[in-house]
Amino acid sequence: MKLEIKKFQELTSQELYDILQLRSEVFVVEQDCVYQDLDGKDKKALHIIGYKDDKVVAYTRIFRSGDYFHEASIGRVVVKPLERKFGYGVEIMKASIAAVENLFKETTIHLSAQCYLKNFYNSLGFKEVGAEYLEDGIPHIGMTRNK
Repeated sequence: MKLEIKKFQELTSQELYDILQLRSEVFVVEQDCVYQDLDGKDKKALHIIGYKDDKVVAYTRIFRSGDYFHEASIGRVVVKPLERKFGYGVEIMKASIAAVENLFKETTIHLSAQCYLKNFYNSLGFKEVGAEYLEDGIPHIGMTRNK
């Protein structure tokens, strides 16, 4: 998988379309969750995009502290369903963590994790903080990683 990091303004219209299509495919259709994905925060984020054969197969967006949560954060973590067996989730998360540390010079990272993925995020150094909560009808938990 080839990775790129782009500001919102650097995304081509095709890249933006492909990212939004992937997010919709997973977060709306696969998870059967009606929610507003276009939340106005993409313009503040850096976008970590994973390509395979020039197609978007993995994605996250990262934020500096204060732009979304109090801490730096990673969100909209997604891998195309047919590509999950290749470990792209771990790869895109490691790239996202490195981007937060290297580009933002921050070592504390927060995310809002779907509860069924706690072990995945634990394996990347994230620990649960606070109680579980519902976000768009899906159980979530706050998780933080300190280097």
